[in-house]
Amino acid sequence: MAKINLLSDETINQIAAGEVVENPRSVVKELVENSIDAGATAISVEIKDGGISFIRITDNGSGIERDDIRNAFLRHSTSKITDASDLFGVESLGFRGEALASIAAVAKCELITRTADSLVGVRYVIEGGKEISYEEIGVPAGTTFIIRDLFYNTPARKKFLRSASTEGANVTEAVFRLALAHPDISFHITSGNQTKLHTSGNGNKKDVIYAIYGKDTARLLLSKEAETDGMRLEGYIGKPVISRGNRSYEIFEVNGRTIRSKLLQKAVEDAYHGFVMQHKYPFAVISLTLSGEAVDVNVHPSKLEVRFRNEDEVYDFVKNAVLDTLSEKELIYTGTVDIPAEPDEEPEKTVPVLKEKEQDIIPAAPSEPEAAPAADEPSDTPESEEPAYAEPFEKLRMKETLSFETVPAREQQSMQEEDFFREILTESAKPYFKLIGTVFDTYLLVEYKDDFLIIDQHAAHEKVLYERFMRDFRNKTHTSQQLNPPIVLTLSDRELSALNSNIDSFKEIGFEIEYYGGREIAVYAVPDNLYGIAREDLLIEMLDDIADETGHGRSTLITDKIAMMSCKAAVKGANRLSAAEADALIMELLGLENPYTCPHGRPTAIKLGKYELDKKFRRIL
Repeated sequence: MAKINLLSDETINQIAAGEVVENPRSVVKELVENSIDAGATAISVEIKDGGISFIRITDNGSGIERDDIRNAFLRHSTSKITDASDLFGVESLGFRGEALASIAAVAKCELITRTADSLVGVRYVIEGGKEISYEEIGVPAGTTFIIRDLFYNTPARKKFLRSASTEGANVTEAVFRLALAHPDISFHITSGNQTKLHTSGNGNKKDVIYAIYGKDTARLLLSKEAETDGMRLEGYIGKPVISRGNRSYEIFEVNGRTIRSKLLQKAVEDAYHGFVMQHKYPFAVISLTLSGEAVDVNVHPSKLEVRFRNEDEVYDFVKNAVLDTLSEKELIYTGTVDIPAEPDEEPEKTVPVLKEKEQDIIPAAPSEPEAAPAADEPSDTPESEEPAYAEPFEKLRMKETLSFETVPAREQQSMQEEDFFREILTESAKPYFKLIGTVFDTYLLVEYKDDFLIIDQHAAHEKVLYERFMRDFRNKTHTSQQLNPPIVLTLSDRELSALNSNIDSFKEIGFEIEYYGGREIAVYAVPDNLYGIAREDLLIEMLDDIADETGHGRSTLITDKIAMMSCKAAVKGANRLSAAEADALIMELLGLENPYTCPHGRPTAIKLGKYELDKKFRRIL
């Protein structure tokens, strides 16, 4: 066995840095969280070359006491906790005491800070974990960190960084998420001299969403607040129409900390099940508040993950809160007919309205700035000989006004139509509801007053079959159909395990299954909605899907899978329906609690207004 050696402090710090400092994003996240913990109301972030060569973070927080400056860069030094018992109730964002030591071990760091009760501040320089200088300096209250040449002394790790543009985008995304978690703080981030985000700090989270994601997303949000014993939820979820192909629009905060959580992801996605298409993910910015003892934040070196003491309660609370919001709102898709404008006709414009509200925040870019280089490209202009920290402090003292109102006339009209489906279900509406015909043997055309519905007959039938099965299951009125001959299956160990774990649920909803011994089973009966489509590959697919599912919500897993399978029996496109069949299908669809989407999340109907058509045909100018 090789001789056991004690590692040097320098080596220990670089090992710790490997856990905490992965890239510029992690540096910015750690330092901005420290600014938030310091009570800052305005935070400025500036990066160059994606943060690889230069990062500057300035805040107007409480600053660092001069006697604590050197200690702040020692490993496991922190002002947030005093002993191990504090870990079970920690409420600050930073607490592990590793960030500054880790950053200083792999970069050239400069700290400028002053507390409000000190006459002068301190400029402290530390490079590669070694102190370079410590001097007094006149600066405003607050703290500035300047990080240069990340991984300059560990070139092997620097090779693993991505391009400057990619690293810069990741830094920007991290600041976006912090801004969403703290709308009462003004954030200003520039990359390569180009402003990426500027928030007012007025406390309105929807204004921050508008600034990050734009008008089209902000106008399709549903707000939600819910509270139960020991837990509170607030935030915004998107209407299903703004679903995305990945989870980048699912943002979760726990006690003000932006985190990743498979539990919360599953809770939200299960709530959206049936509202969005398969392999699509919803927009959600959800903030969860609970006692510090109910959540463990000390499970990840970078504090990106948490563990809940009672996961089932958290899952149910979040899922039900989101589902209640979706069930309360009108979610019908409204279509538009896009016809190019005439050369002399200007398109409709929407301009944000600015309301004056003084905030001590960093100002936006000048109204007529000089042409800036592309994002993350280094500027050709040499840096000023003045101290690098002077300009951000001047910005912090200035005042700015920013608050958005973006409700154009067309959107106001749309808001007034939110009870459309509820209205056409009333008895008084029936005389105005007319089935016009079918297009392409797929789409049913319906006229109602000044609106025009296009209904996808396959999506509508899928939804109706799905809801019938779920209703029968809840009411315990489902029936079975005997199979003659029975279906004999040879299962893999994984499939057999899935069946064994859920055999009671299968029997409860109408399956009759017997074990032949070994890995063979015989299926003698199936739920009546599967009769006629039950076959070997269908049942194997269902077992595979169940085996893939883990975690929470298994109580409804089997019924949900079977209901989804029953959709295979739905009428397909290009299958012509009679007028009576089409009318019956439409009436049953509109009577559902959620008639807007099929079980896979596709829209069942699209609405066009007479006003929209008249305008496109130039009947209305």
